[in-house]
Amino acid sequence: MVEKAPQESAVRKASGPRRVLAATRYSLQGLVRLWQEEAFRTEAVAFILGLLLFALINASAADYLIFVILMLVLFCVEALNTAIEELVDRISPEISTVGRHAKDLGSFAVFCLLCANGLFVMWCVYTRLIG
Repeated sequence: MVEKAPQESAVRKASGPRRVLAATRYSLQGLVRLWQEEAFRTEAVAFILGLLLFALINASAADYLIFVILMLVLFCVEALNTAIEELVDRISPEISTVGRHAKDLGSFAVFCLLCANGLFVMWCVYTRLIG
């Protein structure tokens, strides 16, 4: 059996600084697309409100850092969930069990992070105001 040499793509990939600029542009396009999702806009508002709450309770720098990291992970998972939904809708526009499961699993991942974020904020409020 003779192995074939990999074919070169007709599209030239950027390298160096052009690659970084292209990757940044793709990321910003993803953010623009994600902003169309009401769930993401709600999470962005919750992020701002959380920062204001942390300022009100005089949260520590570590609390801010953990909160920001948790919110960034939430934004990432929300983006992946949206990508899953778009792919399922494109590949299988008819209602299917597999498509429904994929969407439900993505939604569950977002739910888990929402719970983690909520528990962390409640713990911070409790330790600053009561504990």
